[in-house]
Amino acid sequence: MENDRGCGALGALRELIDRLTGPDGCPWDREQTPESLAEYMIEESHELASALRAGDAAAVREELGDVAFLLLFVAGMYEKRGQFTLAEALDENRAKMVRRHPHVFAGETFPDLDAQLARWEAIKRAEHEAAGAPQGLFASLPASLPPLTKAYRIHSKAARVGFTWPTDEEVEQQVEAEWLEWLDVAAGDDVAAQKHELGDLIFSLVELGRRKGIKANDALDAADNRFLRRFARMEELARERGLDFAALSLDEKDELWNEAKAEEDDAPAGGTGAAGTPGAGA
Repeated sequence: MENDRGCGALGALRELIDRLTGPDGCPWDREQTPESLAEYMIEESHELASALRAGDAAAVREELGDVAFLLLFVAGMYEKRGQFTLAEALDENRAKMVRRHPHVFAGETFPDLDAQLARWEAIKRAEHEAAGAPQGLFASLPASLPPLTKAYRIHSKAARVGFTWPTDEEVEQQVEAEWLEWLDVAAGDDVAAQKHELGDLIFSLVELGRRKGIKANDALDAADNRFLRRFARMEELARERGLDFAALSLDEKDELWNEAKAEEDDAPAGGTGAAGTPGAGA
């Protein structure tokens, strides 16, 4: 019954899109193309990701609907062009997932997850070879991925073919080495070198997190939100006490920061930075 309701809802949404893009529909919707909707797809996907990270079921439900609307919108355009149907796209994906899960559908066994992921990459390369596509390991890596996400994917893919540090300790040593290189150039005025070394440091930190099961993009997003939440509380505390927040000294702001941080029941261990300046991840 639930599947029937889901199919009915998708059909109703497709009918709505047909109405919006019809002769007496919405002028804006009629003018859209798959290319013009690409940015909206990215934006709605980010909104869905934010809802998922927040664990907000109501927001997830809304954003899933928005993403589904755009997916059906784009699929309908290609159907009208006679290039492919949504059913063909879904069937192609189903077949691909069956091929890439031989441990589920073909009786293959793997000693560990790393071996299973390596097999996934091998199957994927074989698929691309059969299609005449480039066979480089990173050929399918989207160039438009956000840098932290791209770095995580690069490390993950490289690890699946054995191109990574053998132990976590060696990654930690690499991070330390990159930090020292950053300190060397930070003392000078070579901006290009500073950008280079900061990038290397962040790239190595992404791999250190990946090995611990942490995605740097998620960790940084949490740190951003933690900082924003605490900063908003600082401003609120200042207003409650009749203080001009902007006019407060750094030490006074620091006191408000520590107070806001102490109010959080789940506040992680940490403190303020070197000159009393709070860090976003503190």
